[in-house]
Amino acid sequence: MTLTRGARITGAVLSAVLALLAFAWLVRDVRAAEGPGPVWEYWAGTADLWKTPKPTTSATSLVLLAAYAVAAVAALRSAAAAQVLVVTGLVTLALRLPGVWVIADAPAPDDLRGLALLTTYAALAAGLALVVVGAAGPRPLPEGAARPAGPGRGAGVTAFLLLGFQAAVFVAWEIRQVFVHRSELYPAWFTGGMPLNLPLLEAPPGWVNGVLVLAFAAAAVGAVSGAAHARPLGLIAGGFVLSSGVLGVARFVHHEMYERFADLGIEQQLNLLSFVSSLLMGPVVIAVLARKGVERSSGGLPGPWGGDGPWGVRPPGHQPPGAPGFVPGAPGAPSAHAPAPAPGFGPPPAGGFGPPPSSPPPGR
Repeated sequence: MTLTRGARITGAVLSAVLALLAFAWLVRDVRAAEGPGPVWEYWAGTADLWKTPKPTTSATSLVLLAAYAVAAVAALRSAAAAQVLVVTGLVTLALRLPGVWVIADAPAPDDLRGLALLTTYAALAAGLALVVVGAAGPRPLPEGAARPAGPGRGAGVTAFLLLGFQAAVFVAWEIRQVFVHRSELYPAWFTGGMPLNLPLLEAPPGWVNGVLVLAFAAAAVGAVSGAAHARPLGLIAGGFVLSSGVLGVARFVHHEMYERFADLGIEQQLNLLSFVSSLLMGPVVIAVLARKGVERSSGGLPGPWGGDGPWGVRPPGHQPPGAPGFVPGAPGAPSAHAPAPAPGFGPPPAGGFGPPPSSPPPGR
């Protein structure tokens, strides 16, 4: 299936609208802070909260801006446009939904809060429309047209390991935080409100972490199985991993904690190592999933590890020649006119984390 021309144009326009909304708020924050430096410091957690104006955005908006720009181009040109639009829409819905109740009670001027609410509703409407367009817009592929394909086997296994590791690290830090902050930070960590001091447009950090863990897990499983949706979802996930690593390492560098790493407590050491791992793994995930996808059909059901079955195992009823009970013409039997198989072991293929640095500490 491929998107119709009308669906492609609609998806590109919706993605461009979302990109413009994110860009407008980022520009607003830079102008309010009189430069990008204070905004960057706030995102990294190194700003003086008494002197720096609180921005309305976080690094989440920057990653989404990049995702929207890529989605707008992919909607017009990519064979996987449908998967890109659906994934982008779902991520938008998941990350912008808390704004419906968080912004209403946020301590901000009425006019700014009203604009933020309108932006949130517009983003949710556009995100839902992207899902609908991506799901309802496909038509049968014309003869010879390029088909959407998932990551290759090597890229899929690499993304599976790295994103799976990041998901485990995120979950581990969330569990650890329960014992550190206990009841004073919950349920606001997931639902918003006091004592958190959040950027106006952003979801609570616990909510964001939960969404990212699900995205990492879904992208990891999809990548290792060769699913077409794994590439756009994994690229967005890789963007969040990279942004977390960059901001987290920037915080440690600002406080010169790397110079006294051996003197830090075990928790601070693990926190730094988690950020460093994100900084290193994010670009790798993006690089391997940005490569052109490949089909994984191998004479039977697709399998990421080769062979005829989904995990390199022959499906029931498929018997190799010479096996007991083999009958020519039965399922798994080669055609009389089929070319001889290639030599080898099977047919060749067809083709850390602590609280996110973007989240400011509880209000003073």
